Amino acid sequence: MTRQLQLAIKGTALLALFYLAGLHAAFAEILLTERRSSYDFLGRESRAMQDDDTANPGMLWVLDGEALWHAKAGTSGKACADCHSDAQQSMKGVAARYPAFDPARGAPVDLEQRINICRTEKQNAPSLAYESKDLLALTTYVARQSRGLPIESSDERLQPFIETGRTLFTRRQGQLNLSCAQCHDDNWRQKLAGNPMTQAHPTGYPIYRLEWQTIGSLQRRLRNCLIGMRAELYAYGSPESVALETYLMWRARGMSLEAPAVRP
Repeated sequence: MTRQLQLAIKGTALLALFYLAGLHAAFAEILLTERRSSYDFLGRESRAMQDDDTANPGMLWVLDGEALWHAKAGTSGKACADCHSDAQQSMKGVAARYPAFDPARGAPVDLEQRINICRTEKQNAPSLAYESKDLLALTTYVARQSRGLPIESSDERLQPFIETGRTLFTRRQGQLNLSCAQCHDDNWRQKLAGNPMTQAHPTGYPIYRLEWQTIGSLQRRLRNCLIGMRAELYAYGSPESVALETYLMWRARGMSLEAPAVRP
């Protein structure tokens, strides 16, 4: 069975689920007191894989990222460590605050974009492609330094972008005329094709998905959902993608960062 056919079947099943449930009510965001990480929906084996760094496949990207952190790049001949020294100290809590507002751009940038800004503006090196091995490794390494810390989203300058992300999250789109909120707000207690529908809190990104057999970014996961909805994809790094990230991280404020997490 092709990947496209599998997604089409899942999308059809999702549409049937909503039709039978008669979902015509207004969307209601999950209360802060009821928020649950996707970790809570994992089976015993997957939890054990995430909890043990020697078994967590995402740690391979952390090791690669550590090597890149100390590798000189670009015509500046500088490594990340030359400016930021020990990542365990300088990067502690950083990933928990992204996407963050960039005054020079008048908009939020996500962690991947910040790494590329440093590369192009500080190291005089080419930017790294989204989902490339090196960008995922560096992002995972930086995110790992914030594991266990609470996600923060208190910058008032982010508010307009949070609202844009909220609009995208609750807007019906695609051939199936579905919204993200129909799964992750209204029906997170239900199952689709035997799999639990979670609350979509991005606590573990970059994340190792067993389905992918590799690590991937939050934007890759968002694009997967859009494919399932048969909707137009947002480009990597687009204002729409970053706005959705910003909104989702705001929804998860106060929850602990788990990166690199493991999911089915």
